[in-house]
Amino acid sequence: MSTDIPKIELTGVTKSFGHKQILRGIDFTVPKGKSLVIIGGSGTGKSVTLKCILGLLKPDEGSIKIDGEETIEYSNKQRDAMMGKFGMLFQGAALFDSLKVWENVAFGLIHGQGVSKKDAREIAVAKIKAVGLKPEVANLYPAELSGGMQKRVGLARAVAASPDIIFFDEPTTGLDPIMADVINNLIIDQVKELGATALSITHDMASVRKIADYVAMTHNGVIVWHGAVDELDHSNNPYVEQFIHGRADGPITRRVI
Repeated sequence: MSTDIPKIELTGVTKSFGHKQILRGIDFTVPKGKSLVIIGGSGTGKSVTLKCILGLLKPDEGSIKIDGEETIEYSNKQRDAMMGKFGMLFQGAALFDSLKVWENVAFGLIHGQGVSKKDAREIAVAKIKAVGLKPEVANLYPAELSGGMQKRVGLARAVAASPDIIFFDEPTTGLDPIMADVINNLIIDQVKELGATALSITHDMASVRKIADYVAMTHNGVIVWHGAVDELDHSNNPYVEQFIHGRADGPITRRVI
């Protein structure tokens, strides 16, 4: 496959819920093997965009291509096959309380790919070690882990099936700055090791600067700025400037009548 074909490409994606229009025409691409981080205030459509790419929501209009192939009208079978390309680190880790750590990590392998429990456990333990946890953690339950450890387990689960594309939804929320930096480093290491393409949503500017190759900012359902992470501090975009500096006054908070 040509490396010129974006791994992910959205064109004119719109989505409304009743009379409320959330996405008004989202356009961006993520090159293969690169990391795009989407920033923006609450309610600007970041999570809805992610859900549309995953197929959890169907856009009203527009195009979503994965590896150059249109996915909007995929059948259930095609979508199931596409999901095999994805890994996901959910906000809050979203682990199954009733399953042991290794069963959480191996869940997609066992239930999605039909890997035997024995083989899946071996892979899970290897991934648990890869995110800096001791192998004996595999037999614990999520409630026995700290928030930082749960995030690590969530990351191990996200990469367990060696996905082509990994989604990170607020990966450092609720963590202290040191543990957040640990998670950011683990994300970089795991994405690089897999050669995966990454798409993240975060409010944490330290994460943005560390894990992003490119940054896209959403406001009012559209992308108002897109560029390399190195351009973030001199974007000359008032929305970006307000957001990255956390200023109360600016176009984001100005009411539009």
